Amino acid sequence: MVATPGILGVPINMKPPTPLAERFWKKVEITESCWIWHGHRGKFGHGSIRTGGVGFPKEAAHRVAYKLLVGPIPEGLVLDHLCRHGWCVNPAHLEPVTNAENLLRGETGPGINSRKTQCKNGHPFDEANTYRLPSDPSFRRCRTCKNAKLREWYHKHKIRVSD
Repeated sequence: MVATPGILGVPINMKPPTPLAERFWKKVEITESCWIWHGHRGKFGHGSIRTGGVGFPKEAAHRVAYKLLVGPIPEGLVLDHLCRHGWCVNPAHLEPVTNAENLLRGETGPGINSRKTQCKNGHPFDEANTYRLPSDPSFRRCRTCKNAKLREWYHKHKIRVSD
Protein backbone atom coordinates (compact mmCIF):
# COMPACT_ATOMS: atom_id res chain seq x y z
CA MET A 1 0.00 0.00 0.00
CA VAL A 2 1.11 3.50 -0.79
CA ALA A 3 0.50 6.34 1.67
CA THR A 4 -0.54 9.55 -0.03
CA PRO A 5 -1.52 12.86 1.53
CA GLY A 6 -5.30 13.15 1.87
CA ILE A 7 -7.58 15.91 3.08
CA LEU A 8 -5.73 18.30 5.40
CA GLY A 9 -2.50 16.36 4.87
CA VAL A 10 -3.71 13.20 6.65
CA PRO A 11 -2.19 10.21 4.83
CA ILE A 12 -4.55 7.83 3.06
CA ASN A 13 -3.46 4.28 2.38
CA MET A 14 -4.26 3.51 -1.24
CA LYS A 15 -3.79 0.11 -2.81
CA PRO A 16 -2.72 -0.05 -6.47
CA PRO A 17 -5.67 0.03 -8.88
CA THR A 18 -7.09 -3.30 -10.03
CA PRO A 19 -6.26 -3.93 -13.70
CA LEU A 20 -9.01 -2.88 -16.13
CA ALA A 21 -9.55 -6.38 -17.55
CA GLU A 22 -10.04 -7.84 -14.06
CA ARG A 23 -12.52 -5.12 -13.06
CA PHE A 24 -14.31 -5.48 -16.40
CA TRP A 25 -14.88 -9.25 -16.23
CA LYS A 26 -16.27 -9.04 -12.67
CA LYS A 27 -19.21 -7.06 -14.13
CA VAL A 28 -20.03 -9.29 -17.12
CA GLU A 29 -22.51 -12.17 -17.25
CA ILE A 30 -21.92 -14.31 -20.32
CA THR A 31 -25.06 -15.91 -21.75
CA GLU A 32 -25.65 -17.86 -24.98
CA SER A 33 -26.26 -14.66 -26.92
CA CYS A 34 -25.75 -11.26 -25.27
CA TRP A 35 -23.12 -10.65 -22.62
CA ILE A 36 -24.89 -8.65 -19.93
CA TRP A 37 -23.10 -5.67 -18.38
CA HIS A 38 -23.88 -5.46 -14.65
CA GLY A 39 -21.75 -2.40 -13.93
CA HIS A 40 -22.80 1.24 -14.21
CA ARG A 41 -25.30 2.05 -16.96
CA GLY A 42 -26.13 5.50 -18.27
CA LYS A 43 -29.61 6.85 -18.94
CA PHE A 44 -29.73 5.20 -22.38
CA GLY A 45 -28.67 1.80 -21.00
CA HIS A 46 -25.07 1.72 -22.22
CA GLY A 47 -22.58 0.43 -19.68
CA SER A 48 -19.48 2.34 -18.66
CA ILE A 49 -16.33 1.66 -16.66
CA ARG A 50 -13.49 3.85 -15.44
CA THR A 51 -10.42 3.04 -17.51
CA GLY A 52 -7.89 3.63 -14.75
CA GLY A 53 -9.88 3.34 -11.53
CA VAL A 54 -11.28 6.08 -9.28
CA GLY A 55 -10.86 9.57 -10.71
CA PHE A 56 -10.10 8.39 -14.24
CA PRO A 57 -12.42 9.00 -17.19
CA LYS A 58 -15.16 6.54 -18.04
CA GLU A 59 -15.35 4.62 -21.29
CA ALA A 60 -18.29 2.72 -22.74
CA ALA A 61 -18.17 -0.91 -21.59
CA HIS A 62 -18.83 -2.27 -25.09
CA ARG A 63 -15.83 -0.31 -26.41
CA VAL A 64 -13.63 -1.76 -23.65
CA ALA A 65 -14.85 -5.29 -24.51
CA TYR A 66 -14.08 -4.77 -28.19
CA LYS A 67 -10.60 -3.40 -27.46
CA LEU A 68 -9.80 -6.25 -25.02
CA LEU A 69 -11.01 -9.07 -27.27
CA VAL A 70 -10.76 -7.82 -30.86
CA GLY A 71 -8.32 -4.93 -30.92
CA PRO A 72 -8.44 -1.19 -31.58
CA ILE A 73 -11.59 0.38 -33.01
CA PRO A 74 -10.78 1.66 -36.52
CA GLU A 75 -10.23 5.42 -36.71
CA GLY A 76 -13.40 7.39 -37.47
CA LEU A 77 -15.76 4.49 -36.71
CA VAL A 78 -18.14 3.75 -33.83
CA LEU A 79 -19.46 0.41 -32.61
CA ASP A 80 -22.99 -0.57 -33.59
CA HIS A 81 -24.86 -3.05 -31.37
CA LEU A 82 -26.22 -5.54 -33.91
CA CYS A 83 -28.42 -7.03 -31.15
CA ARG A 84 -29.85 -3.52 -30.42
CA HIS A 85 -29.06 -3.88 -26.67
CA GLY A 86 -26.87 -1.05 -25.33
CA TRP A 87 -25.91 -3.10 -22.26
CA CYS A 88 -24.50 -5.99 -24.35
CA VAL A 89 -20.70 -6.27 -24.39
CA ASN A 90 -20.40 -9.35 -26.62
CA PRO A 91 -17.88 -8.35 -29.33
CA ALA A 92 -19.64 -10.71 -31.78
CA HIS A 93 -22.63 -8.34 -31.50
CA LEU A 94 -20.55 -5.22 -32.22
CA GLU A 95 -19.68 -3.90 -35.67
CA PRO A 96 -17.48 -0.88 -36.45
CA VAL A 97 -19.48 1.49 -38.71
CA THR A 98 -19.60 5.20 -39.44
CA ASN A 99 -21.65 7.33 -37.06
CA ALA A 100 -24.10 8.09 -39.89
CA GLU A 101 -24.64 4.36 -40.55
CA ASN A 102 -25.09 3.72 -36.82
CA LEU A 103 -27.78 6.43 -36.62
CA LEU A 104 -29.60 5.10 -39.69
CA ARG A 105 -29.63 1.57 -38.26
CA GLY A 106 -30.97 2.68 -34.89
CA GLU A 107 -34.29 3.88 -33.53
CA THR A 108 -33.53 7.56 -34.09
CA GLY A 109 -35.71 9.84 -36.21
CA PRO A 110 -33.43 9.60 -39.26
CA GLY A 111 -33.18 5.83 -38.85
CA ILE A 112 -36.92 5.32 -38.62
CA ASN A 113 -37.61 7.67 -41.55
CA SER A 114 -34.95 6.11 -43.77
CA ARG A 115 -36.70 2.73 -43.49
CA LYS A 116 -40.11 4.07 -44.55
CA THR A 117 -41.19 2.79 -47.97
CA GLN A 118 -44.07 5.23 -48.46
CA CYS A 119 -45.15 8.73 -47.45
CA LYS A 120 -47.86 9.44 -44.87
CA ASN A 121 -50.43 9.49 -47.71
CA GLY A 122 -49.40 6.06 -49.00
CA HIS A 123 -47.39 7.09 -52.06
CA PRO A 124 -44.26 4.98 -52.62
CA PHE A 125 -40.78 6.27 -51.88
CA ASP A 126 -39.31 4.98 -55.13
CA GLU A 127 -36.85 6.58 -57.53
CA ALA A 128 -39.56 8.16 -59.71
CA ASN A 129 -41.68 9.54 -56.85
CA THR A 130 -38.95 10.71 -54.45
CA TYR A 131 -37.55 14.25 -54.48
CA ARG A 132 -34.10 14.66 -52.92
CA LEU A 133 -32.27 17.88 -52.19
CA PRO A 134 -29.03 18.10 -54.21
CA SER A 135 -27.28 19.59 -51.18
CA ASP A 136 -28.56 16.86 -48.78
CA PRO A 137 -29.25 13.44 -50.34
CA SER A 138 -30.64 12.16 -47.01
CA PHE A 139 -33.54 14.65 -47.33
CA ARG A 140 -36.45 13.16 -49.25
CA ARG A 141 -40.02 14.19 -50.02
CA CYS A 142 -42.88 12.57 -51.91
CA ARG A 143 -43.14 14.18 -55.38
CA THR A 144 -46.89 13.46 -55.62
CA CYS A 145 -47.61 15.24 -52.32
CA LYS A 146 -45.17 18.06 -53.11
CA ASN A 147 -46.83 18.69 -56.49
CA ALA A 148 -50.33 18.57 -54.95
CA LYS A 149 -49.29 21.20 -52.37
CA LEU A 150 -47.83 23.41 -55.12
CA ARG A 151 -51.06 23.13 -57.17
CA GLU A 152 -53.13 23.95 -54.07
CA TRP A 153 -50.97 27.02 -53.33
CA TYR A 154 -51.14 28.16 -56.96
CA HIS A 155 -54.94 27.98 -57.09
CA LYS A 156 -55.23 29.77 -53.76
CA HIS A 157 -52.81 32.59 -54.66
CA LYS A 158 -53.05 33.03 -58.44
CA ILE A 159 -53.81 36.52 -59.59
CA ARG A 160 -57.05 36.75 -61.40
CA VAL A 161 -56.90 39.10 -64.40
CA SER A 162 -60.25 40.61 -65.29
CA ASP A 163 -61.17 41.30 -68.93
